[in-house]
Amino acid sequence: MNDEENLGVEGFADRFEPEARGDCQLYLISPREVGGGFPDRLRTALGGGPVAAFQLRVKDVDQHALARLAEPLQRICADADVAFIVNDDMSLAKRIGADGVHLGQKDGRVEDARALLGSAAQIGVTCHDSRHLAMAAGEAGADYVAFGAFHPTTTKPSDYRPDSSILGWWSTLFTIPSVAIGGITPDNARPLVEAGADFLAVCQAMWGADDPAVPVARFAEVMKR
Repeated sequence: MNDEENLGVEGFADRFEPEARGDCQLYLISPREVGGGFPDRLRTALGGGPVAAFQLRVKDVDQHALARLAEPLQRICADADVAFIVNDDMSLAKRIGADGVHLGQKDGRVEDARALLGSAAQIGVTCHDSRHLAMAAGEAGADYVAFGAFHPTTTKPSDYRPDSSILGWWSTLFTIPSVAIGGITPDNARPLVEAGADFLAVCQAMWGADDPAVPVARFAEVMKR
């Protein structure tokens, strides 16, 4: 696979139309355990409504083992035309031919990820509550910026609590999509959509449900502009 063939599906950020600022879209974050019956749960979730992307976020697992765990999930996402994003590890993203990588502030430079993964890869950057970090990420060539946590979360506890106005500021000045993350549920998501979020990143609200297709369907209604 060469550097121009990383994307097995249309890049999820490429689906965003800045001129129209269409409906907000759903970006799923994996739970920490993705073995066992999780592939079936992922398939069920993707059948519940439109999903733009799925991020593999698993910690403390050897890269070889994680690559094996990723294989069926990546195939399910490709079949559903859902972008498959790897959290933190650009070398793993390269190894498995992921559609992109999401970088925290300590996970490496956008420029290095671009050089490794190619021009077609989707590269996102965590920007917490910082306008400065978001602008720096955009200037470095990121495909999207992520703000949060907007609400308390047990998935990845955070002391950062941006005001939703940062989403409106970003959408007014920049065409690069924004992702809102952190404790988002169908019940509290609407203000973030109205503020200007292009994507909602969701974990616990999805995988904590008995039937993950149900919250997907609920989010689909909430994310309409």
